[in-house]
Amino acid sequence: MDATDFRVGLLGATGAVGQTFIRLLADHPWFTITEVAASERSAGQTYREAVNWLSGSAIPEHVADLEVKPTEPDALDCDFVFSGLSSSVAGEIEKSFAEAGFPVISNAKNYRLQDDVPLLLPEVNPDHTALIDQQEWGSDGFVVTNPNCSTVGLVCGLRPLMDAFTVEAVQVTMLQALSGAGYPGVPSLDAVGNVVPHIGGEEDKMATEPQKILGTLDGDTVEWVDLPVSAQCNRVSVRDGHLACTSVRFEEDVTPADVEQVLRNFQSPLADEPLPSRPDPFIQVLDAPDAPQPQRHVDAGGGMTVSAGRIQECAVNDVKFVLLSHNTVRGAAGGAVLNAELLARNERLTPAPVDAVGSPA
Repeated sequence: MDATDFRVGLLGATGAVGQTFIRLLADHPWFTITEVAASERSAGQTYREAVNWLSGSAIPEHVADLEVKPTEPDALDCDFVFSGLSSSVAGEIEKSFAEAGFPVISNAKNYRLQDDVPLLLPEVNPDHTALIDQQEWGSDGFVVTNPNCSTVGLVCGLRPLMDAFTVEAVQVTMLQALSGAGYPGVPSLDAVGNVVPHIGGEEDKMATEPQKILGTLDGDTVEWVDLPVSAQCNRVSVRDGHLACTSVRFEEDVTPADVEQVLRNFQSPLADEPLPSRPDPFIQVLDAPDAPQPQRHVDAGGGMTVSAGRIQECAVNDVKFVLLSHNTVRGAAGGAVLNAELLARNERLTPAPVDAVGSPA
C-alpha cells in the first residue's frame, strides 16, 4: 500500500451485497479489503470456506484467504467499513462501529432518515455530506447511507428536472429485478412466468426518501422538498435492473422535448472529479423505441450509469418516461463505493499512516 490507500473492512461480507462489494473492490485503486466480518457461524473460517460465492468470477485471492472476523469493532483493524448488513441487525452493529470511531458507509435502511445522516447520491446531493459534522457518535465515527435501490434510479432522473423546472408530483410504477430480494430471494414458483405486485416497505421508501435526497441543505439541516410520489412496486422475472416507469406533472408547460434536452445536457457536479467509480455519462438517453431494457443496458458505465428512454407526452400528467438502474451496483454496493470515494476526496476519510517500508504504522 502507499499513503493514499485505505484499509477497508466489510460487514456482512458473506451476503449477496457483501459479495458485490468484493467484486467491485477487487482492483480498486484506493480501497483494499483487509477485513471481512460476518455472523458467528462464519467467524474463524477463511472467507473461501465461509461463503456461498454467487458470482461467475473467482473470489479475489487476497480476500479468499482472509479470516472471517466477528462483527465487532474490537475485532477489526481498518480505516473505515462498508456495511452490507441486513436491516434486521444493522442498526445496533453500525451504531457500535460509529461509536468506536469507525466511519460507516452503509447500504442498510436503518439510519437513512435520521436528520444528521446523509442519504447520499454523489451526483444528486453531494453537499449533504456536511451533515456528518452534526453527528455525535464519539471520536471520529460517523454514518453515511445510500438510498433504497428502488429510489436510486428515480431520483437520478428527477434531479435534472427539478433543477430546470418545478416538479409538482410524480407517479412511478417499478418493475424490480429478482436480485433486489437478495439470496436465495423469491421462490422459483413465484418468480418464473409471474409478477408479484408487492415488495414489503418499498412503496413507503419511495414516497419518503426522495424528499430528503432532493431537499436543500440549510445550515446544519436538510429542508425536505414537498414532492408527492405515488409508487407501485412489482417484482418481475429479471435478474438485474430496476425499471421505473415514471410520469411527472410540472408547474410550467414542459414538453417531452424539454425533458429530453435537460436529461441529455445535465452536468453532474462530479464531472471534473477523478473518482474511480464515477460513470461517464451519469445519465444516458436512448432513442430506440424499445429502450431501455435490463438485458441490453443495465451494465452501462459498469452498472453505474442510469438509462432513460420512452420520453413521451402523458395524458394524465405532463411527461412520461422510463428509467433503468442497476439495483445491486448503482442501487447498492457501487453507490456506496462512490459515496466513499467522494468522502475520501473531501478528506472525510483518513488512511492510516504508513511506516518507511510501506506497512501500516
